[in-house]
This record gives sequence, structure tokens and C-alpha cells, in this order.
Amino acid sequence: MMQSDKMKSGITKAPHRSLFKASGLTDEELRRPIIGVVNSHNDIVPGHINLDKISEAVKKGILMAGGVPLEFHTIAVCDGIAMNHTGMKYSLISRELIADSIEVVANAHPFDGLVFIPNCDKVVPGMLMAAAKINIPSIFISGGAMLPGKYKGEKISLTDMFEAVGSVEAGLMSEEELSCMEDKACPTCGSCSGMFTANSMNVLTEVVGMGLPGNGTIPAVYSERIRLAKTAGMRILDLIEKDIKPRDIMTEDAIYNCMVADMALGCSTNTALHLPAIAHAAGHDIGFKELNDVSKKTPQICKLAPASRVFIEDLYEAGGVSGVLKSLDKEGLVKRDCLTVSGLTVGEIVDRACILDDEVIRSKDTAFSKDGGLSILWGSLAPDGSVVKKGAVDEVMMVHKGPAKVFSSEEEAIMAIYGKKIVAGDVVVIRYEGPKGGPGMREMLSPTSAIMGMGLGDKVALITDGRFSGATRGAAIGHVSPEAAEGGPISLVKDGDLISINIPENRLDLLVDDAVLDERKKEVVIPNRNLKPGYLKRYASLVTSANTGAVFKDE
Repeated sequence: MMQSDKMKSGITKAPHRSLFKASGLTDEELRRPIIGVVNSHNDIVPGHINLDKISEAVKKGILMAGGVPLEFHTIAVCDGIAMNHTGMKYSLISRELIADSIEVVANAHPFDGLVFIPNCDKVVPGMLMAAAKINIPSIFISGGAMLPGKYKGEKISLTDMFEAVGSVEAGLMSEEELSCMEDKACPTCGSCSGMFTANSMNVLTEVVGMGLPGNGTIPAVYSERIRLAKTAGMRILDLIEKDIKPRDIMTEDAIYNCMVADMALGCSTNTALHLPAIAHAAGHDIGFKELNDVSKKTPQICKLAPASRVFIEDLYEAGGVSGVLKSLDKEGLVKRDCLTVSGLTVGEIVDRACILDDEVIRSKDTAFSKDGGLSILWGSLAPDGSVVKKGAVDEVMMVHKGPAKVFSSEEEAIMAIYGKKIVAGDVVVIRYEGPKGGPGMREMLSPTSAIMGMGLGDKVALITDGRFSGATRGAAIGHVSPEAAEGGPISLVKDGDLISINIPENRLDLLVDDAVLDERKKEVVIPNRNLKPGYLKRYASLVTSANTGAVFKDE
């Protein structure tokens, strides 16, 4: 019996079949497996404008294999376009909405299998969470990465645009030059070209086994991506026949492989939000401690933009995700027996892989660092932890002590940075921007880019209970937990307080006596955001801390 028989077979389902026929389905189609094609295509997000072509290819693959594709859509937010205004409050919170909307459609209409077509930041983890919860045979085919732009003979990306704004504000670049860069930075559709959050999650989808080899790195504009989409459409029928479900693939060992790849690649700090949430949806528990434990034993063997001038297309040419896993497998760091949607185990994929550029995909002996690209910091300022993209921090800022400059919103901090009120040695603190306090835990790409663009990247640190774009580089420490809105120590910091950062020792400390902090606790007033009824208000009432993946309390 097929899952879809619940809505199409037998005498009692004659009314249901009548409705399917109203949609144009024939009796022959109703005898075949019904495949839901979940697509986040829209005309807003550059990473999504090609997903109609991906969907068309997926449907052809399903039809070739004898299935019937039925497409439905979900939402997407472009973090770059939503950046530095109220729109960014709606980015992270879209993850749960995406997962819930798919769960609703897929459970209301019992499909035999699902093909997920995501791209970009919150869509990929939202869809992975949905796949784990629904748990019917599923496969992912992402939209692929944007090619980097070229300007004055050098590859550039969206990061360069945000940093260029800071350079203009500092008088280091003309507006005419900014305009020229604007036309060159994002030359194709696709998820932005560096190891930012979108590509981090596309890569980890392949690592966890839910996407076919190549899913994480084949550029969006390559015909190979269309061929992969057709293959994904065909593969879903095999997964249905063998009854292989997401939770059979997204095991604890598979999540471990994701953590290892995350650290080896120096992925976005946002993976520290999404991996725990995905693991939770699949029935596993990981948090900051597990991420840090893996980081300590995993060498960073790749360094991509924003930490370098190496981009996703370069990783693709060098051997892709399979090549990265091959290098890690040589050190015994990969769980080889994990099943994947390809029908092969991770070990079998690794054995077939090639490393074609050992400068892009290095070995343990030539690694950029002996430990991972992300680090978790604990201490008196972050008792429950915080996250930094260590692989993108200037060496001179790995250990830093400086006076705090405190702001209660991103906007306040931006005004101070552009107003040249931040000087060498400062530690910028942006609070009340956490999951609850924001609400929505906005990304802080604009202030970090302003700091870099103004030439302060090796002199100033930034700490927040909000989060950072995958495009952020520098001494940017986010996810500070507990957040200010929950009364965390970050709510007690005052201008001039000394803050100590020691990334090698995983420490983030507020150097103020406990007695003084106890007195300050009596004075703290948490800002009232006066939220209107709606999704933001509902989200703020349900969301947990960043160190738990910002999942909802009742889950």
C-alpha cells in the first residue's frame, strides 16, 4: 500500500479522486506514486529565481521514473535585502514558519515522497527540519551557488559591497567606485558566492546525506545542476521503494559528520543555530559543547570567502564536498557507514572522490589551523556560550582586551561607527537583539562590515546577543547566551567596562566585580518593544535561547 492511497484509493475516496481529476490528473496517474515537490521559488531572492528551472528538471526526473509530481511552495527571505532594517527581524523567524507550512501541506495530503528545492539561509534548515518531522522518503536538490563577481581583476562578493559602504563613509572610496562595484559583485543567480550561511547549509545538506554528491557546490548557472535535479527526481522513487526515510539518514553519526565538515570548512556561525535545531527535529540533542568538542579535534582544511578570496566555485573545481570528506577521512574523522539519498554510504562516496587542488582542500599537515573554523566561547559574559568564526578573525584579535561601547540596538551602533565614535581597542557591544529581545535575532553584517571597511578590523571587536551573516569576518562574537532580554550578563555591561576575549582558550569575560554586577541587576530595565499582535510577538513568546538553536519552547 502506498502512503498516497490514504487520499486516492477505494470507494470512499471517490470524492477525493474527483478533486484530483479537477486538477487534471488521470486514472493512470492516480495509480502511481504521488510526489510532493516543495519549492521556495520566488522573484525576490536571487538565490531562488532559478528554482523554477530546478523544479522543471525534478518533475522530469520523477516522470521518467514513473511518479507523479505535484508542486507546492513555501516562503523565503533574502538576508542581504532584509539587512539593517526591520526586515531582518523576519529572517530567522521564517525558519519555523517554513518548517510548519511544509508539515501542514504534507500531512494534509499524504504524499508517497517529497523532493525539497531550497536555497539560501533559513530555507535550507527549515526544510531539513520539516523533512525530519514528516519523515517520509525525501531528497533535497538546492538551487546552487552564485558565481563571484570580478572587479579590477579580482573576484568579489556581497561581503565586499557591505564593506565598501564603510569605506565610502570613511572617505576611503568614492561613490562612483561603489556604484561600479555594485554592478559587478553579484553577477548571476544563486546563493551568494562565499561560504556564507546559505552555502554552508547547502554543503551540510550534502554531508548529512539528504542531497546527492555535488548538491553543495555545483554553481547555480551550470547545466550540471539541472542534470542533478533530474537525478534527484528519479532517485525519490527508489527511496520510496526501499522505504528509506530522513530519520534513517539523519542519524546521530550523520549529524556528527556535519559538525566535522562545518569546522573543516569554516562555515557560517549560523550553523551553530541551525545544526542543533535540525538535530532536535531528527530526535538528537547537540549544543555548543558538542560543537566545540568537534572543533577542538578537527583541522580547518578549507578557507573560503569571507576569510579568503576562494569561493564556492573554487571548492567545486577542487573536488567539492566529497573531496573535503576524503581529506577528513584520512584522519579518521568521518563516520563512513552513514546512509545517503544516493544509495551509497558516506564511505563509498569518499572512496570515489578526488581532490583536484590541495591548496583549496588541504590535508591535516597543511591545514590553515589545527582546530576548527568555529569556536565557542564561555565566561562571565556568556555563561551559556557564544560563537565566533575563528577562521575569519585576524591573528592579532585572537586575544583582546578593551573598553566596552554599549548599544541597545543595531541602529545605534551603526550611527556610532559611521560617526567615528568607535576607536582602536574598543569592544562594541550590541544587545537586546537576541531571539527574544530583537525579536528575531537580527544579523549584524552592516556594523561588522562598517568596522572592516573603515580599517578597524584588526583593532576593534564586536559582541552581540544577535547573530552574524555568514559573510561577516573579523572579531565578531555572536549568540551571547543568556541574551539581554532574558537578564543575561550582557544586559549589565556599561560603557568603559573592560571585556576580555581569548579565543584560543574559549573565554569571553566581563572584568567587573560580582558585587558591582549585583547592584546593576537591580537597575536593569529591559526595553519594551511594544510589539503589535502578529508573528513577531508570537515568536518572541515561544523562542528559546541561541545556545539551544532558538527552537520553540514547546518542542
